[in-house]
Amino acid sequence: MIPLSQPYLTGNEIKYIEQVFENKHLSGNGDFTKKSTDKLKELLGSSSIFLTSSCTDALEMAAILINIQPGDEVIVPSYTFSSTANAFLLRGAKVIFADSLPNHPNMDVSKLPEFITEKTKAILPVHYAGEPVDMEDLMSLAEQHEIFVIEDAAHAIGGTYKDKALGTIGHFGAFSFHDTKPIVTGEGGALSINDSSFVKKAEYVHEKGTNRTEFTRNETDKYHWTSEGSSFLPSETMAATLLAQLESFNKIQLKRKSLFFHYLYELKDLPEEYILPSLEGNQSHFYILCPDEESRNGLIDDLERKSISSSFHYRCLHLSPFAQSELNVRIELRNAEQIENRLIRLPFYMELSKDDITFICSIIRLYPIIAAQKHI
Repeated sequence: MIPLSQPYLTGNEIKYIEQVFENKHLSGNGDFTKKSTDKLKELLGSSSIFLTSSCTDALEMAAILINIQPGDEVIVPSYTFSSTANAFLLRGAKVIFADSLPNHPNMDVSKLPEFITEKTKAILPVHYAGEPVDMEDLMSLAEQHEIFVIEDAAHAIGGTYKDKALGTIGHFGAFSFHDTKPIVTGEGGALSINDSSFVKKAEYVHEKGTNRTEFTRNETDKYHWTSEGSSFLPSETMAATLLAQLESFNKIQLKRKSLFFHYLYELKDLPEEYILPSLEGNQSHFYILCPDEESRNGLIDDLERKSISSSFHYRCLHLSPFAQSELNVRIELRNAEQIENRLIRLPFYMELSKDDITFICSIIRLYPIIAAQKHI
């Protein structure tokens, strides 16, 4: 079976983890935390990065930093993972679900003004598959209404928008190092603080609400509980794994880009109603928008019969059982609903070969022909 995804190990992960145990410093904020944080800063061009145990943690940390309170409203795309909404629901915010673009998973920025009220505190663009949301128009809109922008850049490490790293354009950017992402630590994440006025508070929130970071820098002779916060800091073993991954970042990106372009080449003659991803992304994963749900499901079944894994992706949050029963959401978001029904994810990982892609695409190219014959 050709799997849908598979984590790539560079070869230095075990070596660095052994060093962690030799150093006898397993908790966070050790040498590997500093080294991997510095690598991330260099990669992203960010002056302030905080490692977290997950991207979900990074989003929750951002929610604390902007002081989300019950009654505040945050706008999130419906076509996203539950963490994008949960991080703010946990603090009592009302989540407003926005629609996707026509024929693209990203949120439709042009429709956001109709969702903004005096209670709107934040907008969360999700850069699906590393393809950038229209950040220029979004930041202009946010500035006009004095709204925070928190980029959910879970898919987007290494992606750019007008030569600026995704996750560093909004006030905050949250990243994921989950097994399915280009850079992997098992679980794991990071928060980029792009508004310097939040850096000091972020230090407190990141360290369980204490000024321990100041203490470790010898800026105070003791540390205290100074604010609300949580245990966001990951272990040194995760940081060591992250360092090994980041040291091979260019190699990983080049290989994934090569595989991405091979998919595009092999699928270039698909009928126009099958929509491929754009070249703007960072090649986080490869997907196709099929003409409709029937063709998408049929293609998944056809690939499975040939021992190839594929999958739909997110279910629209506004249609989820939780949103319907607990949040009493009753809206129609036509574009997002169509994306949910039409999108298929294809195998995409470092050790996938071009021969594998050629084989996968030979089946995909035949599918529209076979499907059409079945309807004759």
